[in-house]
Amino acid sequence: MSTVQGLVPAAETSRNALRRFYFTAWRWHFYAGLYVAPFLLMLAVTGLVMLWSAVFIGRDGEKYYRVTPQAETVSVSRQAEAAFMTAPDGQIVQYIAPRTADGSAVFRINQGDASSMVAVDPYTAEVLGTWERHNGLYDLANTIHGTLMIGTLGDRLIEIAAGFGVVLIVTGLYLWWPRDGQGFASVLVPNLAAKGRALWKLLHLTVGFYVSAILLVFLLSGLTWAGIWGEKMTQAWSTFPAEKWDNVPLSDETHASMNHGGVKNVPWTLEQTPMPVSGSAAGVTGTPEGQPVDIDAIVTLARSLGFDQRFQLAFPGDTAGVWTISRDTMSNDSANPLSDRTVHIDQYTGKILANVGFADYGAAGKAMAVGIAFHEGDMGLWNLALVTVFCLSIIFLSVSGIVMWWKRRPKGAARLVAPVVSEPGPLWKTGAVVMLAVSLLFPLSGAVLVGVLLLDLLVIRHVKPLKRAVS
Repeated sequence: MSTVQGLVPAAETSRNALRRFYFTAWRWHFYAGLYVAPFLLMLAVTGLVMLWSAVFIGRDGEKYYRVTPQAETVSVSRQAEAAFMTAPDGQIVQYIAPRTADGSAVFRINQGDASSMVAVDPYTAEVLGTWERHNGLYDLANTIHGTLMIGTLGDRLIEIAAGFGVVLIVTGLYLWWPRDGQGFASVLVPNLAAKGRALWKLLHLTVGFYVSAILLVFLLSGLTWAGIWGEKMTQAWSTFPAEKWDNVPLSDETHASMNHGGVKNVPWTLEQTPMPVSGSAAGVTGTPEGQPVDIDAIVTLARSLGFDQRFQLAFPGDTAGVWTISRDTMSNDSANPLSDRTVHIDQYTGKILANVGFADYGAAGKAMAVGIAFHEGDMGLWNLALVTVFCLSIIFLSVSGIVMWWKRRPKGAARLVAPVVSEPGPLWKTGAVVMLAVSLLFPLSGAVLVGVLLLDLLVIRHVKPLKRAVS
């Protein structure tokens, strides 16, 4: 009898501990959601704008201009001359080859600090239109998506949100896990007969479960572009080593110098790699010896190297600069990240100084090439559809979280009405490990987490109005 009596309190203690852990997870999910939800909503909306702008308008605006395919195209140099006549005091710095037979060729012309794009019919060299570079709907959404239009501060705030997004996923899955005798069917398929807040909760749980893995991929691929976790940590040790280029002289500038503002045009693994320079005997055979190293010769070389359909050609920026042929899925050049490639050519000798393809990337670089292409919906119709559904799901999760809080909140309550952990009990070791892991993996989010805990321990708990407001 004494043995049985001893088991009852133990079982009850275990139930109380599990209940306490549930409310602890809910409380963390609630507070993380308060910060993360507005960012997720912004990222999903701007992501949809970029996704469909790229489909209908083109990342560089080139899809505004369609042409009638003909048997042959005119030389690229002739197309460039036509583009140059729109701004004869400028300098052509980039050529973008058409991706389809009915697409226009695009040239970028710099005039001081201004930069414009010119669409040209590749069959007739007729100028079809001009527009300011990176000043379209896609670019506005991209700037908001990456920096909130406030530069470095916006980047840091988004990075913090992404780190806490991982907390949101872990705690959400813990809350989603069926309990109290319920099977997985009850959380995999919501009961649409439920009403009110119960229905919102079931939909939130189910949708959240199905998108959790994709959300994690999006958060990590986005974080690797961020200023601290990406640039200072993961990118720093995953940068392509320029030492692989055989005795090629290097510039003080990195590939990141080819980016424009907050818009990323360079493969992630190459951003911090130094650029090669022209003017040496280095390199391997490129354009034919004894012939001018001009745009026609470089485009012919690009085609011979396998750059079919759309690719981008950056002109030498100065006397030490190089011709750069590139194709990457991130820039909508193709739908296959395995075909990503960057080739640098000496502007004087026409020799190939560097030739970097997907196979040359390290593991992290390959993961990012595929991850970014997936992130942007560039890998075909299936990817476009999946990312669209995903973004709509994130919008729903953000809105439904607010609706559930509003329905649970007592009318007229001048406080957050956060979930309360009332039962005393042991430390939730698993939860503590998760928080420690987040702090170590994502230092910026971890610093904020530690700051919030210290603020709670040293200030909020001792100031009753503040304690009531956040409870």
